[in-house]
Amino acid sequence: MGDARWWCEACRRRVSVTSGTIFHGTRTPLTVWFAAAWHMTAGKNGVSAATLHRLLGFGSYQTAWAMLHRYRTAMVRPGRDRLVGDVEVDETTIGGVKPGPPGRGALGKVLVAVAVEQQVKGFGRCRLAVISNASATALHRFTTDHIEPGSVLITDGWGAYPTVASSSGYGHKPTNVHRSGQPAHIPLPGVHRVASLVKRWLLGTHQGSVEADHLQAYLNEFAFRFNRRGAHHRGLLFRRLLEQAVVVGPVTYRSLVVNPTPKGSRRPPSSPTRRVAPPTLDITVPSRPWRHPNP
Repeated sequence: MGDARWWCEACRRRVSVTSGTIFHGTRTPLTVWFAAAWHMTAGKNGVSAATLHRLLGFGSYQTAWAMLHRYRTAMVRPGRDRLVGDVEVDETTIGGVKPGPPGRGALGKVLVAVAVEQQVKGFGRCRLAVISNASATALHRFTTDHIEPGSVLITDGWGAYPTVASSSGYGHKPTNVHRSGQPAHIPLPGVHRVASLVKRWLLGTHQGSVEADHLQAYLNEFAFRFNRRGAHHRGLLFRRLLEQAVVVGPVTYRSLVVNPTPKGSRRPPSSPTRRVAPPTLDITVPSRPWRHPNP
């Protein structure tokens, strides 16, 4: 049709090409969506919602935050290939310094399972997932979801791994790190490298302000970028993200937030007087032609 929508002869309905995608029902121009996707994939460390809010001049921080989270849902391709070959598996904790026991039983922190393919030179793909605990049940669910049966699990001496390997058809190469007298990153270099990089990324790009309920989305973004780190052209990541964005179903804002505001609730009344910045802080707003579609 003339307004770029499609007309269905069978049901007599008009639909948009963005219907059924993460762009469903958006009031933001697609050119702004594409600019956000470019900032998210072109930079080595991605972009935070606060930075995107400033770069694209959104009216609110929530708009930038929700846009990035919708893209993160598209970074996990349905039916993606599982890791194969020799795969290192271990757990790490993500969170600030807090009192209590260290290691797998740390309080107030999030336990994350990490798996990395070993290669002759360097490392292959990685997978990261938030797990409730380090029991054999939780680790079995993680390995079967992300590692192909018949692969070899390379782990430390944690007692749950023999059960996981025997029940799922994996080979197993354990190393008792304590008895070996070696630092943990010597027998398991891949998982410790990835765990270090993801923690550095969360502290650097996002200033460590990542809620535990949303941590899995950030881990998906890190894995998406890490697994494509060998791409010679950053535009390929941009294209891949948009290809996956159009096959993922709509994502509402209420499904993204941890504690959505109940329907019918009202915001507190705003102040009658508008706060105005002093002249010394007056900054000229740059021209953004993509925000104003051609008439």
